[in-house]
This record gives sequence, C-alpha cells and structure tokens, in this order.
Amino acid sequence: MSLILELKNTNTHYGAIHAVKNINLFVETGEIVTLLGSNGAGKTTTLHTISGLQTASSGEICFKGIAIHKLPAHKITALGLAQSPEGRQIFANLSIKENLEMGAYLRRDKAGIADDLKYVYSMFPKLLDREHQLAQTLSGGEQQMLAIARAFMSKPELLLLDEPSLGIAPILVSTIFKAIKEINQRGMSILLVEQNAYLALNISHRAYVLTNGEISLQGKAADLLNNSEIKKAYLGQ
Repeated sequence: MSLILELKNTNTHYGAIHAVKNINLFVETGEIVTLLGSNGAGKTTTLHTISGLQTASSGEICFKGIAIHKLPAHKITALGLAQSPEGRQIFANLSIKENLEMGAYLRRDKAGIADDLKYVYSMFPKLLDREHQLAQTLSGGEQQMLAIARAFMSKPELLLLDEPSLGIAPILVSTIFKAIKEINQRGMSILLVEQNAYLALNISHRAYVLTNGEISLQGKAADLLNNSEIKKAYLGQ
C-alpha cells in the first residue's frame, strides 16, 4: 500500500494556543483511519490543518506525495481531498440536488457526475425522495447524509469526515456508518473524526488518540477496541 496522506511533526496555533503539537500520522490508500479524543483535544483542528482551512505553524503535510501545508484550501480540494465538516454546513437555501451539484463543481465528466448522483441516491434514498426540497427542510440526520454525499460528489481520493454522528438519531447513525464503509470499499480513503468510538473503531483499519493536541495512543482499530484505556475513556467499560 502507498501513503495518501502523511503529517510530519505538524503544529498548529490559534494565536497563543498551541492546539496541535508535533503530530505524526499517516493514511494509506484505501484505509479508514479514525481520530479519537475528547472535546478540545485538537481533532477538528487537525482536519482543518490538513484541508487548508487552518495553516500549520510548522511541520509538513503531504497528500499523494505533494507538500500541501502552504497551499490554500481550494488548491488542496482540486488535488482530490474533500471535507464533510462538523455541523454539516450545507447550503440551506439550495435544493438537495443543487447541493450535490455544488459538490461536483470542479468536475467536468458529465457522465461520471450522473453516475455518482445515482450512486449517492441509492445509498441515501431519502435524498432522492426530496431532491427538489430546500436543504434546510431536512432533519439533522438527513442533512448529515447530504453533507457526506456532497463531499463524495467531488470524487475525492481522500475524504475527511468530522463527527458524522453528532446530534443524529441512532437509527440514522447506522445508515451513515454503513455508507462510510461502503464508500471506502469503493476505493476512497477516509480520515474520520468521531465521538462514537465503538462504531468508528468497528469500521476503521487503524486509529489515533489525541490528548491535549498530542497523539497519546495509536494502533490497529481492533487492538484499540480491546485496550483497557480506550474501554474506560470512550466505551464506558
């Protein structure tokens, strides 16, 4: 396997706050890798630093072997990286279909776009049923489906997912995690930030645990599921 993403001694500051401290992590092509950690541990900041929404203060970030830590976000996106952000951030006043078309904005392969639109509708039939409704009329869970589908429509090689289960009814969480696994099986690499450690570790290949901006634990997802520290901190066992 080849590396699609690598962070080397990456640091990020918000003013005087040192939010991400000397992080070293990687994602291999075709993997799902999960970032675990409590609120404020630096998980979202790490994703924002990768996608260019926040600038690394030092260190190096390579995507497909290309140094991206000094590139603006739109250039990183054009290289094949997409993020589904925490809080969904859909275009509320556009229809579901228009949101999905916005996801494919940089693409020029009309046939491929049409095929991928059919695919996301097969994965999330509720979106198809309501494709002409305004996105703001959807429930929280349906908005999350739309956010993931919109990111998928850009046809990224690496998808960053930030808290896809946050504030969503349990019945829809299982649908979303099934979709994440299915997207990965189609060849898309995924870096996942998720509060539900049990669900995340069950679909991931590997995982990292962030504590106060630093990686405190890492390993195969199956091993971390059985780790006593993880069980106590995240699984309530």
